[in-house]
Amino acid sequence: MAISTIIFWLVLLGLVIYVISIYNTLVTLKNRYLNAFSQIEVQLKRRYDLIPNLVETAKAYMAHERETLEAVTNARNDAAAALKAMGSGNVGGAEIAKLASAENALQGALGKLNVTMEAYPDLRASENMQQLAEELTSTENRVAFARQGYNDAVMGFNSYRQSFPPVFFAARFGHPADATLLEFEDSAAIQVAPKVSF
Repeated sequence: MAISTIIFWLVLLGLVIYVISIYNTLVTLKNRYLNAFSQIEVQLKRRYDLIPNLVETAKAYMAHERETLEAVTNARNDAAAALKAMGSGNVGGAEIAKLASAENALQGALGKLNVTMEAYPDLRASENMQQLAEELTSTENRVAFARQGYNDAVMGFNSYRQSFPPVFFAARFGHPADATLLEFEDSAAIQVAPKVSF
């Protein structure tokens, strides 16, 4: 009887240790994607800080393009507000969707500004504008890289959370839903292969 009791307690201890490891892994993976989102947040804030400088520089050359400049400013403010509303670590599905929508609107406004700037060669030749455009491009690349890191971390969390047996414990351990990927419209455009005809 003593051996069967020892075996029972060892098996029970093994199960408890396994359940604890599931909990710890869920916490670790969640912290990874939250940290990855904070990297996106840093780059988005940097971009939001560059946009007013871009608009101010463009104003001097584009006196007749007030609507375009206001659209960029408003889209920037909306995107910054969506990011700020997320607070620290509030990266639920609805919040991610609002941020993605605001970012898509900002990308559209910046795209219109770029098209409008083509009509102003002096503006494109301006040293300040070239430097701002270069910094903005660099920041866009950093945002894309940080977003990829975030989405990779989210996929790791979701894959583990959905696997067996963690799927049975995840909701009880405070992880009732999958994390949400952050996708902007440009990511969908990149995935479409161009058509070539001869």
